[in-house]
Amino acid sequence: MKRTSAKEAAKNDEGRMPLMDHLRELRNRLIKSILALLAGTVAGWLMFDPAWDFLKQPYCSLPQSNVVDKDECSLFVNGIFSSFFLQLKISFIIGAVISAPVWLYQLWAFVAPGLYRRERRWTYVFLGAAIPLFFVGTALAYLTVDKGLALFLGFVADDVKPLITVDSYLGYVLTMLLVFGLTFELPLFVTVLNLAGVLSSQRIRKSQRMVIFGIFVFAAVATPSPDPFTMMALAMPTVLLFEVAAFLAFLNDRRRALRPDPYAGLADDEASPLDLEAIDAELEKGDRTR
Repeated sequence: MKRTSAKEAAKNDEGRMPLMDHLRELRNRLIKSILALLAGTVAGWLMFDPAWDFLKQPYCSLPQSNVVDKDECSLFVNGIFSSFFLQLKISFIIGAVISAPVWLYQLWAFVAPGLYRRERRWTYVFLGAAIPLFFVGTALAYLTVDKGLALFLGFVADDVKPLITVDSYLGYVLTMLLVFGLTFELPLFVTVLNLAGVLSSQRIRKSQRMVIFGIFVFAAVATPSPDPFTMMALAMPTVLLFEVAAFLAFLNDRRRALRPDPYAGLADDEASPLDLEAIDAELEKGDRTR
């Protein structure tokens, strides 16, 4: 089967190609993403020591961490291969972060030819806001990890020594980072739905109390530490971001309402003016559904 050349693909503005060419492109982009992820994992393996020092710092700042040596932080492993899998897991996480520009670009390059120009613009806006919000959430989670640990380790009796395993601590930290990071994306989804015309600001206002209540319930259930401080640290910024999203939705709906209605002032039996932009949009929509 004849493959589509790069010159021919450049002329094809709609990004159409045979199914086999789509599969070949998907295979090539997956291979590039996997190779980048492997290279990042190797780099993460070499960077393990500073990364592990960074991850264990919240626990080591607590007095309960010095259960064996008063001058040294103590975490424990309960298996022969635990240390190896710990280093492999952290190296993989570092590799995923390092190689993110590569596999995100490969994903975008595969999907972008099927999008219209306006859809591509909104995708740029979405990614430009999603990445900073995710990292802000993970940074907040990192700052609150020691507070939750200190609260629950403070209930340990004086004659009891807490032996925290590496697996349990790492699982706790990674869960906190992931939950905080993903939760901070909620206001962005609300804004995108409003921009797409799916969710109006009026509907947001009507369900505002229920959404805020749901945020607090989710924060209490999703965080691995059930202490009230961690719950509030997740819920309060999320509520604030949701309020910002609701205000942006209000401004967007108000801007839409101020647009002149092209059909205003027409009689019921009078022909409306020809909307060429709407016709072009419908034609493009029909081409995509074929």
